[in-house]
Amino acid sequence: MAKNLVLRLAVLTCVLSCAALPAAAADPATRPPARFVEVFATPQTLQSLRAGGFVLYLRHGNTDNTRADRVPSVDLNDCATQRPLTEEGRQVAARVGEAIRKARIPVAEIRISPLCRVRDTVAIAFPGQAAISDKNLMYTANLTDVQKAPIIANTRHLLSAPVPPGSNRVLVAHAPNLMDLIGYFPREATLVVFRPMGAAGFEYVASVAPAQWPELLR
Repeated sequence: MAKNLVLRLAVLTCVLSCAALPAAAADPATRPPARFVEVFATPQTLQSLRAGGFVLYLRHGNTDNTRADRVPSVDLNDCATQRPLTEEGRQVAARVGEAIRKARIPVAEIRISPLCRVRDTVAIAFPGQAAISDKNLMYTANLTDVQKAPIIANTRHLLSAPVPPGSNRVLVAHAPNLMDLIGYFPREATLVVFRPMGAAGFEYVASVAPAQWPELLR
């Protein structure tokens, strides 16, 4: 008799639990975050950028993946301890910089990661333009969650802070940083366009892959 009672209670518990599952799955708080959807820029995107007020996040040029950063002994003053640009990466940085100038996109402020592959990209893409080195745009892939936190917070701030009309803010950094922030891992030398909205944050607008520039500039 006792065994039958225990069995009935177990069955009843299972029924109640299973019945509750669909409601829990329907709760928005329990759903996984939406997958990031890449949007490619159009000529209208470039027209908007000419008026300014945007933040442009450029990932550095192509690199030599056989020469990884010497973690944990990366020396910011010694490029030999860091993954370098390839010759292709140098060439694509030059093409992207030239395309930005041909598109007549005004660039006022440039803030960059201190790693050599970023500094080299900027020197090639924006020759003669001053850039502010920012340790809180550092590559995040080799960092702990605690170490990443100020970098993610700084990137969010720089993407959100208003930009005056007639100019654009350029950030040159790394793909893992955007992956940590919005779930997007752009290809090398991709330009990612954001609309800053101050206290409301920022809005992703579009991306320009390196190979897309000739089509956009027709």
